[in-house]
Amino acid sequence: MQIMHELEKSLMNREHPEFRVGNTVKVHLRIVEGSKERIQVFQGVVIAIKKKMNRTTFTVRKVASGGYGVERVIPLFSPSIEKIEVLSAGRVRRSKLYFLRNRIGKSAKLREVRRAQ
Repeated sequence: MQIMHELEKSLMNREHPEFRVGNTVKVHLRIVEGSKERIQVFQGVVIAIKKKMNRTTFTVRKVASGGYGVERVIPLFSPSIEKIEVLSAGRVRRSKLYFLRNRIGKSAKLREVRRAQ
């Protein structure tokens, strides 16, 4: 068990900005299609973070152009993540924001936290 713990700890060497549930983030993902490679940006609200050493995942939800919601579960220490940008911080009181799935329009918005600059 100790060997597994040390191995997982060594795989957690990626540097990412600090973000929390409720933050709006832009995740730049490296997509491979055949022999070509491109960067795809997925922007949305972080609705959940599941922490498990190097298997930590976070769920990002966005509303697509048709008005329907799209969620993506992204491993935090994945080599396909190019970078993560935190755009704004939302004021939330829960650790999982699954209630946003049932909300539409203005009620699906989160209050923004004002940061000192």
